[in-house]
Amino acid sequence: MSARPLQPQTDRDAAPAEAVAPLPPVAGAAPVAGPTRRPRGRSWIGVARPLAPRRRLALTLLSFLIPLGLWAAVSYLPFLWHPLVEVTDPGDVPWMEPGMRVPRAAFAEEVTAAGSAGTAAPVGRSANPVYLPAPHEVATAFWSALTAPPPQRDAIWLPASLWHSIQIIFWGFTLSSLVGVPLGILCGAQPTIARLTEPVIEFVRYLPAPAFGALMVAILGIYDGPKIAIIVIGTFFQQVLVIANTTRRVDPLLVEAALTMGSRNLRLIRRVIVPAVLPQIYRDQRILLGWAWTYLIVAELIGTSSGITFFITQQARYQHFDNVYAAILVIGLVGIATDIALALIGRRLFPYARAEA
Repeated sequence: MSARPLQPQTDRDAAPAEAVAPLPPVAGAAPVAGPTRRPRGRSWIGVARPLAPRRRLALTLLSFLIPLGLWAAVSYLPFLWHPLVEVTDPGDVPWMEPGMRVPRAAFAEEVTAAGSAGTAAPVGRSANPVYLPAPHEVATAFWSALTAPPPQRDAIWLPASLWHSIQIIFWGFTLSSLVGVPLGILCGAQPTIARLTEPVIEFVRYLPAPAFGALMVAILGIYDGPKIAIIVIGTFFQQVLVIANTTRRVDPLLVEAALTMGSRNLRLIRRVIVPAVLPQIYRDQRILLGWAWTYLIVAELIGTSSGITFFITQQARYQHFDNVYAAILVIGLVGIATDIALALIGRRLFPYARAEA
């Protein structure tokens, strides 16, 4: 007699589980509510994703239009600030002249005094201080400064002064980069060199560059030498540290692979490390060039007055603040145009790393 094989027990053959009856409600107790989920609002901080081209363009325009709109509102809306009164008709007030700007309280006193004395009262309109010209006045001054020679005999032309300042920036930043970039790469690639140089660089970078002005004049004279030196001092020490930190971001596995294949010392730096960080170094140089422009005004005040700084101080002496604002805008436009041009060149040089370049 053969044994009958056992059949596997299925879910239908299993005994039904005994149903558990719900507990009776307790008298006077509040019913227990189930778990509820609070509606989650949309988070405005999350994973960074590239913006759509139209949105990027709109936000870029808004970044300029918002401060321009605030400036226009303060300039053209009389109920926003306007602490002065510009005299259009002095009346019988002897010390007033057309175009003079006086405080509101003084103007009101003269109007009241003229009314009491029965003389002609002055007439004026609300105005801002002379150091806050309206946007259209700055635009007019901007065009006139670029196209027409200055009306003052001893004044300088804005394009000529701007070109002189660009030369100061070029030579100062070039000299700084010729030493700062190689030294920064060495510091980032070799810890011994970094420990030998970075502590003193960390100390010197906190010293204000203008403090060396008198010393640079004594060494280099009163012309463009000390101005270029201030640009070098203001950018060199920051440059070494920034480039060194960028160089340290090289993938260690890449360096180990190159060492395994026989690369050593300068060949390792030239063939492996520099190509790996070159797009980031290019981006760092763009940022550091902006720092050089921030030292320009102070640098050009050292020694003989020259460049766009001399134009700004001279126009401020004549109280032509519309020309002062125009010159400041020129500096910003040259800086942003240079940065955009360098960004476009970086995309052509490093198409594989557009985010870095």
